[in-house]
Amino acid sequence: MNSEELDIAFQEAVTRINEHTQPFPADFLLRLYAYYKKATNNYGRPSSSKPIINAFKTNALFQVQDVTQDEAKQVYIDLVNNYFLYRE
Repeated sequence: MNSEELDIAFQEAVTRINEHTQPFPADFLLRLYAYYKKATNNYGRPSSSKPIINAFKTNALFQVQDVTQDEAKQVYIDLVNNYFLYRE
């Protein structure tokens, strides 16, 4: 998959997640969060009003620190595809 195809597939995966109305498991959301932040080069600090949530988000970001932007996009796509394949 070339870079343009990867970007399109990533945006489609993001749209699928944003349009889904049922709640997601917390661990799945943390993984999506970390890979999304890495894929979009958004390194802003977590902004939850609850310190424990910020701690979990920060930990998730540390776990993907050595992943490239393209790898993060691919993992995000795979997570979304697998979720909808096996959860619905």
